[in-house]
This record gives sequence, C-alpha cells and structure tokens, in this order.
Amino acid sequence: MKPMGPIPSGYEGEEGMLLIGGCGAASLVDEAGDTPLFVYDMARVERQIAHFRDAMPAAVHLHYAIKANPYAPLLERMVGQVDGFDVASGGEVTMALDAGMAPDRISFAGPGKRDDELSVAIHAGVTINLESEGEARRAIAVGRAIGKLPCLAIRVNPDFDLKGSGMRMGGGAKPFGVDADRAAALARAVIDAGAEWRGWHIFAGSQNLDSAALIEAQAATIALAARLSEAVGVTPPLVNLGGGFGIPHFPGDLPLDIPPIGAALEQALDARPEILKGSSFAIELGRWLVGEAGVYLTRVVDVKDSQGERFAVVDGGLHHQLAASGNFGTVVRRNYPMAVANRFGDPVAADPVTVVGCLCTPIDRLGDKVALPPVEEGDLIAIFLAGAYGASASPSNFLGHPAAHQLLLG
Repeated sequence: MKPMGPIPSGYEGEEGMLLIGGCGAASLVDEAGDTPLFVYDMARVERQIAHFRDAMPAAVHLHYAIKANPYAPLLERMVGQVDGFDVASGGEVTMALDAGMAPDRISFAGPGKRDDELSVAIHAGVTINLESEGEARRAIAVGRAIGKLPCLAIRVNPDFDLKGSGMRMGGGAKPFGVDADRAAALARAVIDAGAEWRGWHIFAGSQNLDSAALIEAQAATIALAARLSEAVGVTPPLVNLGGGFGIPHFPGDLPLDIPPIGAALEQALDARPEILKGSSFAIELGRWLVGEAGVYLTRVVDVKDSQGERFAVVDGGLHHQLAASGNFGTVVRRNYPMAVANRFGDPVAADPVTVVGCLCTPIDRLGDKVALPPVEEGDLIAIFLAGAYGASASPSNFLGHPAAHQLLLG
C-alpha cells in the first residue's frame, strides 16, 4: 500500500457522495453529459484570491498565470478579480484578450516567440517580457514594421534560485530570461531604441511550500531589481517578483503559510531603495490560485486481478491528467489525493487497488496501490488538485480518445 497526498480541506460528502461546490459528483456528471469530467469550483478560487489579498501588501498586484488553466469560462471570471494575466504564447495572448482582460494588463513571457506572435502582442499593446537580446532586436524591428511602439520588459535570469522549488526557473544556465549581468545593458538598449520599457520580470522557481525560502527569494529579487535599475538609471514601472507559491500534493506536504511572506514583503518594500520607490510590484500565481479548486471525475469501467494485485480501469487517464500520472515534472512517482466519489467517507478495503487509465501504455497509472473503499464497475473516481495543469497540459490527442468535459461552478 502506498500513501496518497492530502485531500484539500473543505471537500465533504453527503450520504456517501462527494460534494463539489455543494453539488453531488454524480449529478455534475449528469449535467455535463458524461465522464471524464473536470469540475472547477469558482468559489474556492475566489477564496484563494481573498486569502492572497488579506495576506499580501495592498500595493502588490496579483497576476494569474493562465497556463495553469486557460479554460475560457474561468478566464472570463478571473477578469476583474485579478490585476493582470501572464501568458506564454501568442495563443494565450488571444485567449486573454478574448476573456476581456485589458491589453496593458497582459504580459507575455516565454522563450521562442515567433515574429507573428510578437506582432500580435505589439499591435494589441501587450507587454512582452524579453527572453534574449535577439528577441529584443526582433521585437523592435516588428514594432517599426507595423508602426507601433512596443511595450518591452526584461525577463531576468537571476543569479540565485528559489531553494526547494519544484521547478527551478532561475540561477545557472537557463533558456529563460537574460542573465543578470547583461540585463541592465539590454534595458538601456531598449530605451535608447525608443521602445516603452515596462520593467523587470524575475522568476526564480515554482511549486514551493517553504515560506522562509520564498521570503529570501523575494528579498533577493527586490535587491536585484534595484541594482539593475540603478545601472540603467531609470525607475522601472513594474517589478514582477515571480510566483513560486505551491500547494500540497504528496504525503507529508503541508499548506504554504503565506501571512509571514506578506509581512516580510511589506517590510522589504517599505525599505526598498529610492530607485524603486515609484515602481509597482506584482506576484504571478497559477497553481496556487486554481489547483485545489478542480476535481477530475472518471468512471470505473473494469475491475480485474493480476498476479495478486487488483486494478480499477477507468475511462480517463494521463491524456487528461498527465500530472497525476507522475509524468509531469516529478522524478519519483507519488500518488495524488483521490477518492471513490460515490463512496466518499466509507471505510477503505483491506487490500489496495491500483487505478489505471484506458490508454495502452504502462505509464497510464493514476493511483499506485492506494487505499480506497471497495471499488466496483460504475464507480466514480475523484482525483483532486485537478484545477491546474490538467486538461490543457496533457497529451489529449494520444490514441484518439475524446477530450474531457469541463464544467465551471459558481
């Protein structure tokens, strides 16, 4: 038997049925028409936003990194609740604009931006976070060609990383951003070329559950932004401090304690150097805002025994939930939290069950030897933490199975 991560707080059952946003899981499947189904509870997202606002300094803007979940109804609801969208492709630029976010509140990061993507962003007035000197040259040339002044920020590869980060995005050789020792010179060149310089984007890492590490990284980010700005000789309009806030996924994980982060950040900003006194600041978050608000519901189509091990075969799989299968950024596969939605709260069986998907590959394993109530054909399996990096981050075209249904509550 292998342990699972903790089910996010607040999920309850009624007469043995898991409730999501106050609605029974089975009724949500009926409403959507079939399984597999992603359900997103907007009320939980709004509670996370409120938690951020309560804990962080009022001067710090909240941006949503839409790569976590770009479901169109969710994006539309996010407009007006967050202060900006961070995107990472030309397609996401269009999604953000279609959702109604103002162009001057959209920032576009990511390596390998094509000229046509740069053109779309510049034409709309979206801020481009430059990843290299070459990208700066191309963005300026595109702006001149279309007769539009580009809005350009510099993404910095910092000379430090975020300790304990699930994915380290800064420090050392990286495909992301301009090395810190060259960033000021590039900012100066952008300004001299006549572009509108929008500031710094400094992202050191993601999926971190260590408040002390995040406090240290934010202080280092502010110090780096000040040092670079002094070298440029211009106050940056915006300093994007990155994100890094994680959520518990696996056994032993504890929720991130963010009030100490907010208190330390307020002190750091109060004491910031004069060159940053006129700057705005932002934190960009994805998984932390939406991850716990999503549940993936998939139906058991077969239960079988093999060599003394029991398998529950479901109609979903890694083509919808790559992360839960352990094939999205994890080195050692561990179990996401899951439950039998129509037996929620029932005692677990004596023997574990392995939950596998419908794909013809041995890596399509959603739960490895987990303790669940007795599983039967027709049961609904609920996989939690499905609000981020689920439907849009999984190989949905693999083997030709249909896309999962999606439903936003609230």
